[in-house]
Amino acid sequence: MSALLAAQHAGVLRLTLNRPDKLNAITADLASAAFDAVDAAAGDPSVRAVLLTGAGRAFCAGQDLADPMVAPGSDLGDTIERYYNPLIRALRGLRKPVVARVHGVAAGAGANLAFACDIVIAARSASFIESFSRVGLVPDSGGTWMLPRLFGQARAVALAMTGERISAEQAHAWGAIWKVVDDAALDAECDALVATLAQAPTAALAAIKGAMEQAWSQPLDAALDRERDLQRHLGNTHDYREGLAAFTEKRTPNFEGR
Repeated sequence: MSALLAAQHAGVLRLTLNRPDKLNAITADLASAAFDAVDAAAGDPSVRAVLLTGAGRAFCAGQDLADPMVAPGSDLGDTIERYYNPLIRALRGLRKPVVARVHGVAAGAGANLAFACDIVIAARSASFIESFSRVGLVPDSGGTWMLPRLFGQARAVALAMTGERISAEQAHAWGAIWKVVDDAALDAECDALVATLAQAPTAALAAIKGAMEQAWSQPLDAALDRERDLQRHLGNTHDYREGLAAFTEKRTPNFEGR
């Protein structure tokens, strides 16, 4: 059984973590397969949006602690460098929108995998937990970078230190995820969103993603200069011309992602 399922339709690449009997806990094989899929999507113009989800009862329970690569005495830094960091960098660097469809638990690296996506939609029954401190570790998979940005410093530190589980509704109330929906509506909500994103002007979405991430470490003047440069570039794209024409002609634009 493949640890990762990949299916593509109408510009949307759906990646499903597929270890349902282990709540999709991450192994070397799963992390490698996920990286390979995201890396391939980066160079595939037929992929316009990515949906990341999990099979069975959960999104992802984090690292599989039964995996030999995290046994006591093993080099956890090597594990992070070989498997987790490449995947997080690939997701954050992908110049296409990535949506996380979260149900059940998203724990440890599984929570941070969801937070690394551009947009998170969660089922009302879903929950998030930074479980690292419970086994004597610090948040990885970008957790120390993302949590303060998503939750604020005070909440990020408390969540990381206590390992307290929070509901999807609490994460939404704190502004850390985009939307919470009833469990029965999760698929329809996610499918509608990625279908919309797959028809959107991909270059503009990529520019939004990059500009907002860089803005965290830039002064206002640098952000203003970057906005100027991005508009100069995007103003010469096919999708900008199509968008203007569609607006003038009062029709739906046909963006091609270029």
